[in-house]
Amino acid sequence: MLDPATGNSLARLAIAIAKGSLLGGVYAYLDSDDQVVIIDGNRDLLRIAHTRGLFGIWSLRIVERTPLAAAIQADDAVVGVLPGYDGRVWFVTGGGTVGVHDPDSGATHTYRLPAGERIANSISTVPGRVAITSDHSLYLFDADTAGTPTPRWRYAYDRGPGRKPGQLSWGSGATPVFFGPTSGTEYVAITDNAVPRMNLVVVRADGAAAGPQVVCVQSLFARQPAGGTENTPVAAGRSVFLTNTYGYDYPALPPDAGPSVPQDAPFTGGLTRVDVRADRSGCDVRWETDTRSAALPRLSTGDGKLYTVAQQGPLRTDLDPFYFAAVDAHTGTVTDQALLGAALVNPLQTAGTALNRVYYQGTLTGVVRVAPGS
Repeated sequence: MLDPATGNSLARLAIAIAKGSLLGGVYAYLDSDDQVVIIDGNRDLLRIAHTRGLFGIWSLRIVERTPLAAAIQADDAVVGVLPGYDGRVWFVTGGGTVGVHDPDSGATHTYRLPAGERIANSISTVPGRVAITSDHSLYLFDADTAGTPTPRWRYAYDRGPGRKPGQLSWGSGATPVFFGPTSGTEYVAITDNAVPRMNLVVVRADGAAAGPQVVCVQSLFARQPAGGTENTPVAAGRSVFLTNTYGYDYPALPPDAGPSVPQDAPFTGGLTRVDVRADRSGCDVRWETDTRSAALPRLSTGDGKLYTVAQQGPLRTDLDPFYFAAVDAHTGTVTDQALLGAALVNPLQTAGTALNRVYYQGTLTGVVRVAPGS
């Protein structure tokens, strides 16, 4: 736990991480009681609270531990965990298990994806539905019924011939995202792994259709020699924003990542906006720029800007410095930027977060705090 003003460590708690996990492992979340919810390397569901005691000293402590070893194989590990809107906890494992834990009854139920399908990204939840991306397919699960998680439909996307450079796994690098102009949940979007350029895939997520209703499969980054991404789309209303991480040089890869095809490529970058047509007849590219986003952008609907970390410089190599950047969501123009530094502040394509107009971005060596200047 960090002090939001200074970045100083206020408290820490060691937890078990899964063998072979990348950069610390699993996605986690904060619940409605401000407790961190995470599944550790021992396959235990933990709820971790923070409290302030005598002399103002902060501490982190595990207030609830629920063993899930009966639902997760010993050689498997959880890669994503998120709450459902009914209070249940959804999780997915790298080996392709989808699980739901009910904290009220204590019951845990699972669904196994088809043999050979793995999961390398997190999940998304909205009322009544959960979206999951495997390395072969996009799934929409029913989150209303009790018991075993049940898929509503499965959409097999173009996974390409292999892992692209700048990605951590073979297949889509995107956590699915729900979006839409009315409820915010009309559509679900991912990127595929088509060659030479990936596509944005938008599927209807409303209604009770037996199968996926595809709105568009839109080719991306025509200005770049190739395209792929390890980032989820950023979406609001009818607009989707995407980054090109093709060739991005990660300092480490998962042990089962396998070779990339091709073996290496330069990080050319690219940032684009795609809009879904109002009549749902397809999608259109609104703009594309050469911005080399080295982080997953955040969209501020308050000021209409995307905030990210851009790698810029005359060399256009991995030695270029990193800048915190504001991008106009309507035009793609970089409107403001501040130098963060060089290699040690590499954000590793992770997302930042904002609180009270202060932005916090994780990096290779720590956390950077960016506040508005005078």
